Amino acid sequence: MPRAPIPLKPTRADLLAAQNKTVRDVIAQGLRVLFCGINPGLYSGATGHHFARPGNRFWPTLHQSGFTPRLLHPSEERELLTHGYGITNLVARATAAADELAPDELVAGRQRLMSKVKRYEPQVVAVLGISAYRTAFGQKAVTPGRQGERLANTVVWVLPNPSGLNAHYQLADLANHFRELRLAIEHNRF
Repeated sequence: MPRAPIPLKPTRADLLAAQNKTVRDVIAQGLRVLFCGINPGLYSGATGHHFARPGNRFWPTLHQSGFTPRLLHPSEERELLTHGYGITNLVARATAAADELAPDELVAGRQRLMSKVKRYEPQVVAVLGISAYRTAFGQKAVTPGRQGERLANTVVWVLPNPSGLNAHYQLADLANHFRELRLAIEHNRF
């Protein structure tokens, strides 16, 4: 069944109807980086595109850190595949905020992520959210950057959540953290 046309700006009714919807992964075999969000927000659930809420800083961060040659719109998310990058989520269902997720959902999300990693074999999985990573992976102390553990043969890297709700990091800080990952990949520091 074809998807309904993507609204340019979802209405309040569209957002309410997006609760628990899913957004299709942007994924392919052998990616350099599989970015793993926590879960889609309602705006993403309504539009069918990852990191679609206008205040989300994922797309500007990718561009400013050098992952993409230009600022992509969420509707252009599949262009990431041509650069060797993809997107998935720990939890597939859309919510108004990540704090609506139960810890066991995040732990189960780790297992689903492991299955995807085994199937698609990305070089790096970049989990976007320090607290979500702590819960999903059972870690107490986590700092952004490369982690000691791997998923199958894949390097695990933790980056701050680019949500506009994450006041701990400004856009320039996010871009610096993302740039560290890009440079590690470019210089094969694994």
